[in-house]
Amino acid sequence: MTQTSSQLSPPHEAMFLILPYLPLFELLSMSQVCKSFRDALKHDILPWLNIIVEKPINTRFSDEFLVKIMSKAKGRLNVVALKNCFKIRDEGLLQVIASNPFINKLYLQGCTSLTIEGVIGAVKLLTKPNHRLKNLAISGIYNVKIEDFQTLCYLMGINQMQMKQIKKNYYHMRRELYAFKQESQPSIDVDICPKCGEIREVFDCPRASCKKRMQQQQKQLLIECRGCFLCVPRCEECGVCTKDEELGEAACVDILCLNCWLHLPKCNFCNKAYCNQHAHQQHVGSSLGFLCGECSFHATQSSH
Repeated sequence: MTQTSSQLSPPHEAMFLILPYLPLFELLSMSQVCKSFRDALKHDILPWLNIIVEKPINTRFSDEFLVKIMSKAKGRLNVVALKNCFKIRDEGLLQVIASNPFINKLYLQGCTSLTIEGVIGAVKLLTKPNHRLKNLAISGIYNVKIEDFQTLCYLMGINQMQMKQIKKNYYHMRRELYAFKQESQPSIDVDICPKCGEIREVFDCPRASCKKRMQQQQKQLLIECRGCFLCVPRCEECGVCTKDEELGEAACVDILCLNCWLHLPKCNFCNKAYCNQHAHQQHVGSSLGFLCGECSFHATQSSH
């Protein structure tokens, strides 16, 4: 005999223990599963203390929705990470910050509708006495000037010279670097590029010979292979500088050093490789191997 919906038992208590560890998209989905989950998420602030907004919901996040979601923490937010949320504007961000003054990690990468003035305003609120903003990420925000960067460093108590020596920033590790659970992070994700003087993410080189040269020249500000992604081309897989080095042909837009290219699977037809970030673009057929997007397109056209 089957149970009716009114006779169904509530979820096991252990299910409620996992709620604080779920991504935001899954949290919102869980609230639609049953009344027990909906009530738990409505009355328990623990799942809402660290809000990470990323794919697939980042492009739909507006100021209004942002304020609504962040209000669930009831003023006790610890971490706010907005990744490529291009609809978020200064007004929405500042409203959230004003209601949650104890945020200690604020990540705003790729939020292109935010202005640097709005970011500075938010940092001022989060660095008042008895407040401590530990980490800030603003790469992808436009029109950041050197004086803006210096203002942010001053507000957060960052010594720019010490910042360069404490933690190396490697290009191929940039996506993992600002996972909010990591404790060893730069205080701010941007720097003054020693090549072009712009405020961008600046990367060090993991190549052994470059590390040795860097140690020998550590008193100099201008290191040959230290710079932003526009000034120093780097391998997507291992992050080494690729100046004057033979490159492997990539099927995606990224750069691959020859050593990494040799270890990656290749297109059956053109012998180009995808980096791991774009491996999902492979067109896998019935036979072994795959075709890159361009070769798959030509093969489809020729079959018609």
